[in-house]
Amino acid sequence: MSIALPDAPSFGAPVDQHPCPELLSFLATRRSASAVTLAEPAPSDEDVTALIRLAARAPDHGKLAPWRFIVLRGDDKAAFAARLEDLAKSRGDARAAAKLAKLKLPPLGIAVVSASRPHDVPEWEQVLSAGAVCTGLLYAAQALGYGANWITDWYAYDDDAKAILGLKAGENVAGFIFIGTAKEPPMERERPDSQALTTVWKP
Repeated sequence: MSIALPDAPSFGAPVDQHPCPELLSFLATRRSASAVTLAEPAPSDEDVTALIRLAARAPDHGKLAPWRFIVLRGDDKAAFAARLEDLAKSRGDARAAAKLAKLKLPPLGIAVVSASRPHDVPEWEQVLSAGAVCTGLLYAAQALGYGANWITDWYAYDDDAKAILGLKAGENVAGFIFIGTAKEPPMERERPDSQALTTVWKP
């Protein structure tokens, strides 16, 4: 599979906006695939570049780009998983080691790193922007026909694990987006009653 994207609009140029019923249909049935069902083939390097370009169009108050990407695939991803496994075993934490299956099995992972910076734009808004990047990356991968899952497990929060990943002081993992071809279709899960969660403000 490959992505044929239009050229990015030039800065300051009007951007064509139009209804997209296909996108609404996609969102109505979108479902994450279980990470442990993801296998080869995965997006090519060219496709990964395109997916990241799409994700980077997320809302970003202040145009700060308060996030970055770390691609994990092949032998390098296996080495990252092995170091995390060694870390878990050194602590006698078999449960943490077992949770690494969601990292080991998918052929591709992209870590979205939240990198908020001092600015008039509140940190919370910068963190939300990183979350929007995760969502865009997840949706773009699935729109391309792949299975994808947004994971945050212990290795997203553990300081030693973050150091292994190469995070800098003040950076956090917004999410690991694992991508591959789903070996089985995901089953629909229970969804919230959106109407019950909605109110209309009145003075």
